Amino acid sequence: MQFFRRKSAAVASETPSSKPNASHDPSPAPLVADQKITFIAVVLGIVASIGGFMFGYVGGQISGFFAMEDYGRRFGVWDESTNEWAFNPARNGAIVGLLSAGCLVGSLVAGRIADTMGRRIAISVSSLFTMIGTIIEISSQTSWVQYAIGRLVTGFGIGSLSVLVPMYQSESSPAIIRGVLISTYQLFITLGIWVAEMVNFGTHEMEGSASWRIPSGLMFLWALILGGGILFLPESPRYAYRTGNEEEARRTIARLAGLNIDAPSINLQINEIREKLDEERAGAETKWWEIFTGPRMLYRTLLGVVLQTGQQLTGVNFFFYYGTTIFKSTGLSDSYVTQIILGSVNVFCTFGGLWVAKNCGRRNALMIGAAWMMMCFLVYSFVGRFVLDPTNPANTPGAGAVLVTFSCLFIVAFATTWGPLVWAVVAELYPARYRAPAMAIATASNWFWNFMMSFFTRFITDSIGYLYGLVFAGCCGALVLIVFFFVIESKDRTLEEIDTMYLLRVSPISSGKWRPENENAVNTAKGSATSSGRDSPQDSDRADHIEKGVVV
Repeated sequence: MQFFRRKSAAVASETPSSKPNASHDPSPAPLVADQKITFIAVVLGIVASIGGFMFGYVGGQISGFFAMEDYGRRFGVWDESTNEWAFNPARNGAIVGLLSAGCLVGSLVAGRIADTMGRRIAISVSSLFTMIGTIIEISSQTSWVQYAIGRLVTGFGIGSLSVLVPMYQSESSPAIIRGVLISTYQLFITLGIWVAEMVNFGTHEMEGSASWRIPSGLMFLWALILGGGILFLPESPRYAYRTGNEEEARRTIARLAGLNIDAPSINLQINEIREKLDEERAGAETKWWEIFTGPRMLYRTLLGVVLQTGQQLTGVNFFFYYGTTIFKSTGLSDSYVTQIILGSVNVFCTFGGLWVAKNCGRRNALMIGAAWMMMCFLVYSFVGRFVLDPTNPANTPGAGAVLVTFSCLFIVAFATTWGPLVWAVVAELYPARYRAPAMAIATASNWFWNFMMSFFTRFITDSIGYLYGLVFAGCCGALVLIVFFFVIESKDRTLEEIDTMYLLRVSPISSGKWRPENENAVNTAKGSATSSGRDSPQDSDRADHIEKGVVV
């Protein structure tokens, strides 16, 4: 998107239909207005999102395994009190949690892999790790430790993909559909969970190890499709440009946006990427700790960590944990059917999340979603604690109906807002120079809290039950305030323009109305330049460029 540039005579001559005062036109800037939704851009978003499908699939399958007789006989312990195979909280938490631990490590190293190998190759290599982990899992005989180690290796690949896929999508997608394509990652996560639950439902009555080996082995197929398919797609144009392949970057941007390679908006976008890269190269070599010390990077790095942490602390897994108990109160006791119902609501509503990403601002959607979830948790927690019969939920069908209703309403809110949009906002948050390590640490925070939730939730809920939901209600309330005061509206803006908005300290509250032609931008940039320490010379140059009306 055009930042602070008034059209030159040369550009104006190439676009005779432009308005004379287009620089003050409140409609979308030229880089967005003339973009098209192309088939190749949609394919790129969908193929890359298979990484999200794998994320959801491997997470959605494990809860069903614990109820399978052969899986329990091989990896569980015999419970004399119930005369069946069972998993104590520690073993249960280790098998579930080691996946998240592997994801945490994978997400932390993904940035380095992406900057060394390129986005495409890094995605393919990460898929290979999930294949290796899957082989370790399905070859397990009676050692639960081997199976857990397989999930650890699989998690390394999944965690790496959770950084690489949104990064690749954000750097490659045209601005006009970038939010939708990145949100497709979350849609595929929900599809993965749903497919895993359906496969478990279809195999759980099989005799022998086929009941769990078939669902687990299918992970190899999904990884093969992603690892091979991504190699047929173009490299991220921003990564290609940074490695000296300007023509490749130009061709890719034009192809994905459906424009001629010499279109004025393509030239402007290449100029923006060049200007950003020149600014970076004018300084010292980037160090990893500069995600905290770079220009406005402490603010953005912490914001990304908070948003990714917040996605976990919305408490979505809390509802799935209590799903069986809720539905028992309405006479539905089959846990596999319960999971399918909740998963189906999640998938269906995530399609609505794509519409929200395309048509609604990021800020309003996130704030409304968090407030909605807080309300659901307040009702859910108090009804569950003070109205529902804990011994025999069927005795309180009215309370059960309320819990079913508000659990589904919560999933609607999460699936349309915090589920898909957090990935989009965090992927748009950082400049190219710091994007890989900053996204890595933000995504790692998501996996850290995922691990904490998966390992400790059973211990906590055994102690305080439904009142645990009040913790999440408080977190959702805090997230409303965090988004209101700290998140800039980034819908329909290029990554370079978003970076400039943060550098200029544009107020998040009024950021939706901000335009590059704002005549106060020069003063803001100059003020920023005098207070940003080691980056003052660059910000000073930026302010001078703005005053002269050139792209920065």
